[in-house]
Amino acid sequence: MPEPSFVVAPPPIVSLPIVGLDARFPIRRVFCVGRNYAAHAREMGHDPDREPPFFFQKNAGDVVSPGDIAYPPLTADLHHEVELVVAIGRGGKDIAIGAALGHVYGYAVGLDLTRRDVQADLKKAGRPWETAKAFAESAPVGAIQPAAAIGHPISGRLTAKVDGALRQDGDIADMIWNVPEVIAHLSRWFVLEAGDLIFTGTPAGVGELQRGNVVEAEIETIGALRVKIV
Repeated sequence: MPEPSFVVAPPPIVSLPIVGLDARFPIRRVFCVGRNYAAHAREMGHDPDREPPFFFQKNAGDVVSPGDIAYPPLTADLHHEVELVVAIGRGGKDIAIGAALGHVYGYAVGLDLTRRDVQADLKKAGRPWETAKAFAESAPVGAIQPAAAIGHPISGRLTAKVDGALRQDGDIADMIWNVPEVIAHLSRWFVLEAGDLIFTGTPAGVGELQRGNVVEAEIETIGALRVKIV
């Protein structure tokens, strides 16, 4: 069959590097889990009881590699949120908790950058979060560590420093819903596909960023990333 033609140029494939490989991980969609650490839920004014997880999305094009990040327009309160990112390597729907890790390709460190003032206004109005969460360069992600190389971590310190000062300090073992549970819940709402990313939530200590700040995020055994807000 002849190659199709398009009236506009197709979007480029967004991808991330993989530790130890020249091949890259193509990104299809980006899902995020809200309030998945009890201490963070409390600091945001919510009850941390184990209610069913809820999800929002960013765009694949919002994902960038570490480096300089432009301070976004239409906000005066940009926040950092360090998160464990799960890279899905095999799709499926209604995935059982016991089978969920078989769908994981690997793990990475990510930052969910958030227009916090915009998000607060949206919450009050009962409106969707996209303008607070899904903006250009809002999802810096480091290189992916294949699960075949590191296994499936169930614990590990995750931190975020701003200009060398520790802001966030938690452990992935403290997630209210662990990785297999998150995948199982998400796959009931969406048919997961290879190339999907899942941001799994952030510990307490989120805070404001200014132009010129350097953010260093790290998760034990998985990696680190460094971004500068410009």
